[in-house]
Amino acid sequence: MQFSHHIKQFLPRYWTRLLFAMLASLIVVTLISLSFGATPTSFKELVLWLMGESDLQSHIIIQQLRLPRALLALCIGSLLATCGAISQGLFRNPLADPSLIGVSAGASAGASIAIVFLAGAQWSLFSLSLVSMGAFVGGILSVYLVYQIATNTSGTSVSTMLLAGIAIAFIAGGVSNALEFFADNDMLRRMSLWRMGGLDSANTPRVIIAATVAGCIFCLMPHYYSPLNALLLGESEARHLGIDVNRTKRHLVILVAAGVGTSVALAGTIAFIGLVVPHMVRLVIGPNHRFLLPISAFMGALLLLVADAFARTVIAPTEIPVGLVSALLGAPIFISLLRKRHHYGLQE
Repeated sequence: MQFSHHIKQFLPRYWTRLLFAMLASLIVVTLISLSFGATPTSFKELVLWLMGESDLQSHIIIQQLRLPRALLALCIGSLLATCGAISQGLFRNPLADPSLIGVSAGASAGASIAIVFLAGAQWSLFSLSLVSMGAFVGGILSVYLVYQIATNTSGTSVSTMLLAGIAIAFIAGGVSNALEFFADNDMLRRMSLWRMGGLDSANTPRVIIAATVAGCIFCLMPHYYSPLNALLLGESEARHLGIDVNRTKRHLVILVAAGVGTSVALAGTIAFIGLVVPHMVRLVIGPNHRFLLPISAFMGALLLLVADAFARTVIAPTEIPVGLVSALLGAPIFISLLRKRHHYGLQE
């Protein structure tokens, strides 16, 4: 594709400038998103809030309700897209996503168990409800089981990990379906809404948790650019290039489990971003993880931020689950990229 070829030549030369441009655009879009909601906020009110001179109502709406949601959307979107890109590199499959190692299905089962058996409990930790903690524990436990099944004395098999992830996902799905069979109507609605994803529970402690996990993963990412690029050639070739393949795979699985587990615990299941966003970016810029991971993080954050603004605005004051909106916004763009790629491929 001619356009993709020009992008690949452009990136190394102007990478620093592009990073600053992406950061600036995220700040601008975040500020714009603060004006959307059931109660519209004018540009003047937004400027007054930035200057610390807004009235009490605008201050409460923007700073206590919309700002935490926007920041949580940035963190969750970037985490899901980054973990998706890592999973695609780990499995050497551009259609892979974090759910392949069982984390999403395990989190759904954990959340369902908490909803059904701990419905009356009100205990929380660091502003995380029992449902959120159940989701996190379920996701981490599923990944641990998958990793243990795929690991033996000779190392960790990616293909076995993939098959084990599918098996664990079926088991977790069976547990969730069994709990749905015995749940009452209120429990069923809570399960359904949780699986569609939502940022309505955003608050400062949740933003701090998401930002901490995201910050740790993003600080570690540069160490895995070269190993992930080497893994694209195959595990044997990566070993010849001096990569400790088993250690790299273990670390990458831990990063994906931590990132997706935290995202699912804080915002429910938002499956679309981890699969399609890194694939869209890969179609345009290629498989070099030095550029793929940061741009995927940026695009994931941007997509979820815009999706959340739509979710709370389209049929306000009713709010649409953000997972549905992100799929409806991102799918047409993805289809357009695929059509263009096929068109240029035929010409070549």
